[in-house]
Parts: sequence; C-alpha cells; structure tokens
Amino acid sequence: MRGPHNLVRLIRTGATFERTGAMAVVLDAMDAPKPLRVAIRLFAAPFRWLGYEGDPAMPPATRAITALGPAYIKFGQILSTRPDVVGDELAVQLRVLQDSLPPFPTAQAKRAIAIELGQPVDRLFSEFSEPVAAASIAQVHRAKLAETGETVAVKVLRPGIEKAFRRDIEAFYFAARMIERLSPASRRLRPVEVIAHFESVVLGELDLRLEAASAAEFSANTAKDEGFEVPVLRWHLSGRRVMTMGWINGIGAAEVAQIDAAGHDRKRLAARVLQLFLAHALRDGYFHGDMHQGNLKVGPDGTLIALDFGIMGRIDEYTRRVYAEIIFGFIRKDYRRVAEVHFEAGYVPADRDVDAFASALRAVGEPIFGMDASRISMARLLNYLFEVTERFGMETRTELILLQRTMVVVEGVARTLDPHINIWEASRPVVEDYIRESIGPKAVARDLGRTVQVLSRFGPRLPALAEAALVRQSHPEPEPRRRDLPPIGWIAVGAALTAAAGWVASLV
Repeated sequence: MRGPHNLVRLIRTGATFERTGAMAVVLDAMDAPKPLRVAIRLFAAPFRWLGYEGDPAMPPATRAITALGPAYIKFGQILSTRPDVVGDELAVQLRVLQDSLPPFPTAQAKRAIAIELGQPVDRLFSEFSEPVAAASIAQVHRAKLAETGETVAVKVLRPGIEKAFRRDIEAFYFAARMIERLSPASRRLRPVEVIAHFESVVLGELDLRLEAASAAEFSANTAKDEGFEVPVLRWHLSGRRVMTMGWINGIGAAEVAQIDAAGHDRKRLAARVLQLFLAHALRDGYFHGDMHQGNLKVGPDGTLIALDFGIMGRIDEYTRRVYAEIIFGFIRKDYRRVAEVHFEAGYVPADRDVDAFASALRAVGEPIFGMDASRISMARLLNYLFEVTERFGMETRTELILLQRTMVVVEGVARTLDPHINIWEASRPVVEDYIRESIGPKAVARDLGRTVQVLSRFGPRLPALAEAALVRQSHPEPEPRRRDLPPIGWIAVGAALTAAAGWVASLV
C-alpha cells in the first residue's frame, strides 16, 4: 500500500515549505487571497516539524524545492522563467535551480564513468575537472581527451536519481487521483494523464543513451540553421549514465550584463530564440523541450548554443498544421478562423457555438496586439484562457503538454533578453513561411503524391487480391461481412490509384 506513504509525502511537501519560510514567499508571489493564505498556513503549521530543513544558505523557495527532490526541482525550473507569473524576486530565487545546484563528489562521478565505460577515468581523460554545472538529474565536468587533447563536457547522472524520481512520481499520481475524486470538474484536465506524460518525459532523461540519440537527431535537423549550434557528440565515450560532447564556450542566456558587455544585440537574440523554437517545432516536428536559460548559451559571435537534450518533443505533421493555422489566425486577428480550426481538429466539442468561441478567443488575443510584453500580465491572460477552455469543454491534450509548456519557457527566456518583445511580431515570419510551404496547392499535390505512393506499393499484390476476391464472390460465406464496396470494387480502385501513381508523383 503506497497510499499512506504518498499522503505523508504530500504533507511533508507543505511542511517543508512552511519550515523553510517558502510558503509565505510563494503565497506573496502568487498574490493569494487572504482566506486562502490563512487556510493553507493553518493546515501546514501543525506539520511543520515533518518538513525538511534544507540548506539555510539558500533563499527560502530554492531551499524548500531542492530539499524535496528532483521532480520538484523540474517544476521550479519552469517557473523560474516566468517573473510575470511568480514575481521578479521569486523568479531570481528559482533560477538557481537551472544549473547551480549542489554537486555530488567528483570521486563518485569518476567511479560511475569507469563502471559505465569499462576503463579508468585517468586512461580516458588527461584532465578531469570538478563539477562546472549541477542540475536536478546530472552534473557536468570539463575534461580533455587523453588521445587528442580536445576539451569535452562529460555529463554524469546523480547517484540514486532513479529511485528518488520514482518516489516523487508516485506521490504526484496519488495527488492527481485525489484531485479527480474530490473535484469532478478537474477531470477534463486529465491530471492522471498529465502526470503519466511527465513521468514518460523524465524517465527518458534517466538514460543518457537516449539523450545522445536525441542530440544527434537534433544536430542533423538544425545543421543549416544560421546562428544556432549543437555540440558534437562523442559516441564512444557515452553510455546509459555517462554522455560526452564537445565543449563550446559561451555566456549563459540569463547573464544579461555579460551579454551586454560582449556587445551582443539582446533584442535580436530574443527574437531569434522564439523563431528558432517555432522553426524546429513547425518545420521539423522535433524541438528542444527544456529550453530554459540554463540550457542556452551565447557564443562569441552571437551564435545560440543549445545544451541538455534529455527532454525533446515531437509533433506529427497534421498537428503542426493545425497549430500553425491557429497561430497565424491570431497574428491576422482572424478569430473566426481560429475558432473553426479548433472545431475542425476536434479540440472543442461539436455541439458548442463557433461564434461564441471566436468572441472568447478575441478577448484572449486582442490585449496582446499593439502592446509590449512588459505591459501584459501573462498570469491573468493564462487564467482567462483557462476559463475559456473550461466553459467550452476543451479537454487537456496530453500529447501537446510538452509543446505548450516549452512555449511558456521559451517566451520567458525571450523576455529575459528583451522585456519589451512582442511575441506575435517575432513569430510572424516563421509562421508565414511554414503556412506557405504546408498549406496550399503545393502542399496538396505533395500530400496526394505521398498517398498514391503508399497505395502503389500494393500494385504487385493486386492480381492475387483480385483472384481471392473473385473466389470469395463465387463461394460466399453464410453471413458475409458488410462492406461499403464489393471486393472487386476495392480492387478496381486500387488498380486505378496504382496507374495514377507515376502521373501524380511527376507533378510534385
């Protein structure tokens, strides 16, 4: 029975926030109403002694989250990019969670490398530094290859990280089930499925072989993207708990003062961050799913350097087109078309009113246009959008959670670089290019060609299929299955499509 254990874990979460002083900080940052503040404090106070003490040298919120473990740290990383949601003071505290956590001993890292790669560290590397960055799941060491003297980055998983994550995930599942039982209205948000998605994403980070494969694929997709770079992977020095990549010097995306001192154009960088993310998501259907400041650096020439490929997202081509139409509709202020796309894709139940939904979307989109980001309260905007989706019966689409979350994170990074950025204007060129390539006559011809090519593979089997169909018609079954076309009709259709394959393909 894990229920009592999970309940204790959740109580301990509240107690830890109370004990470290983080509870008051979070409630202030979220501008919680007084009745809610009193209720939470009264509930948490009796259990204060159950809370973890944490590191007293850390700010309260960071102290509480790091004491609670890696899953909580992941949530904290997301919030650190949203000062407009959690406030500037709390966002600064949480930013430490990105790559400045307490490291584990270098001796443990060397032992893990030796076990994973089958050779002692001194034989593989002529130099091996103390940790240069430590995050929730792994830490990074700077090293030099013994054979070539090349400088590399060696990433090593934290000891016992798998067990710690599973403990937290179990507690999250418990909380999600309790929410569904106590609040039927919350079921449309599918909290259990949301946690399942989060679990699948995080477990993928716990096998660095998968991250290595992701880095290689992402590097191939983005090889021609100007001003963007992915470090070169060293496969022979990588495994389940260790990954080695080329070392690239750069300034952290959060270090605004250093970026200014180096003479980089922060406005251009901010727009480029948004545009690259959209290009990867729409053009490739494969994007960096953890694109916070700790995973982005600015090279000496202004190149954006991506790091940490443990969380990557995929979007199928149909969904990419739907999202592009939605974004493009917002950019053109065509709220009616945005609403229609939601209905066509099945995101909103068919029995709801399209015009009413379009009006609600207008109330969401209009405040954005003609205003810079510093005047927009994203917290209020997201709250209103949540109310709209609830009113129109939209359900949480778990396959798109990572995309939506990453969009929030990327916008937060762009706001750090340029507080006055207009996200719609920065997004317009990428979305318009994708619309031109993916929606229109050229795209229709290309799609038709692909369809016919798939169908044409059945060409060699058509004689056998026709013969089998004729045999079945000559000797019908006692209760033949219902068909929209008789078997011979399907054979004729297949033959016609096969004959047309070459002609259509020649047009594409």
